[in-house]
Amino acid sequence: MRFIGDYPAKTDAKGRVFLPAAFRKTLEAMGEQGLVLRQDMFQKCLVLYPKSVWEADLEELKGSLNKWNRQQQNILREFVLGADEIELDAQGRLLISKKKLQDAGIENEVRFLAIDDRIEIWSKQALEEIEKNAASLGDELEALLGQTGASGMRTI
Repeated sequence: MRFIGDYPAKTDAKGRVFLPAAFRKTLEAMGEQGLVLRQDMFQKCLVLYPKSVWEADLEELKGSLNKWNRQQQNILREFVLGADEIELDAQGRLLISKKKLQDAGIENEVRFLAIDDRIEIWSKQALEEIEKNAASLGDELEALLGQTGASGMRTI
């Protein structure tokens, strides 16, 4: 499952926001029923996971952790802490709690950003700030992938 796109939206007074139609169609085509919403681990945004993606990520994390190790169990606990199961209403809206909106710095205007098999929900202003301050994507890709040897093959 892959999502594609960047869509603006607005929350209403209750914290409801329409999930973009393109994302709803992708979810429907894949037979996805449930969604999970949590704060991102690295950025000040929210992440919306299709339930199957959430479960796969959770299983991968659990498989990497020792359940008898206190520190590793705290990692698992922190990952699932604050995760909410979300359902779309009949109009295709999802309800985001006031706390989650506040934690992500979202007031009214949001942007839904497709990131592979999940969807990030950003404050419009926060994502615009990141875009404004981002280094050149071409420079970053060249640094990451552009190292080639004499054979033309990428070297590490």
